[in-house]
Amino acid sequence: MKLARDTWLTFQYEAGQLVHNPVSVAVSLLQPITYLLFFTPFLKSVMGASSYGDAYRIYVPSLFVAMGLYSGLFAGFALLAAIRQGVITRFRVTPLSRVGLLLGTELMWVVLVGFQAVIVTVVAFIFGMRLPLISLLLALLLLAMMVLIGVSLSYFLALFVPNQSLLGNLINAVATPIGLLAGILIPLSVAPLWLRDVALWNPFAWAANGMRAIFGGHAGAQVVWEGGVILAGLAAMAVVASSRLFTREIS
Repeated sequence: MKLARDTWLTFQYEAGQLVHNPVSVAVSLLQPITYLLFFTPFLKSVMGASSYGDAYRIYVPSLFVAMGLYSGLFAGFALLAAIRQGVITRFRVTPLSRVGLLLGTELMWVVLVGFQAVIVTVVAFIFGMRLPLISLLLALLLLAMMVLIGVSLSYFLALFVPNQSLLGNLINAVATPIGLLAGILIPLSVAPLWLRDVALWNPFAWAANGMRAIFGGHAGAQVVWEGGVILAGLAAMAVVASSRLFTREIS
């Protein structure tokens, strides 16, 4: 119960910071909305989609995966900023558990990216995409697990390499191959066989395949629950690993 309470209190604090800074939330929406509006017409032409609605059903799942990956991985910079500004130090003298402190901040990122995904979906709906509500909820669940993986990994790297310049290079070195091997911009179906074999070890590739199945009207497909199981297991391991390092480093 204490862990749940501490997690909720930390989440409330982090969410309050966002509410009092709506400009940053609005700015965070610029990139996904820009990609949605300007990249989809290219995709419609290249993929031969019959309508913009079909093009959005192809691209929005990839955009969800990109948001889960990149938003999560770059969360470590916020942790470094909080450490540098003394926020973490002030929390250390409170009775809040270290794990609850970490989980609360990670939950904030999950909610933030989920909110961005809902806005992206609404815009796509305006331009003709259609998706059942249950399918959207399932896609958001997969997205939440991706964010947890990304944030946990980013926090781990930030604590391991507490230097912004080095952290930026390290995150880019991690994010670029993961993104390419997930088929975010270029579908893996056009990749060489050996590259597709390598992608089998990338959980975000399974997430991308599951997302595409959901948006393609096959929410009950095997690839969806396979991707969900893989993401859930990896998210649990990532949270445990980052929690242990976080507790050790700030204790």
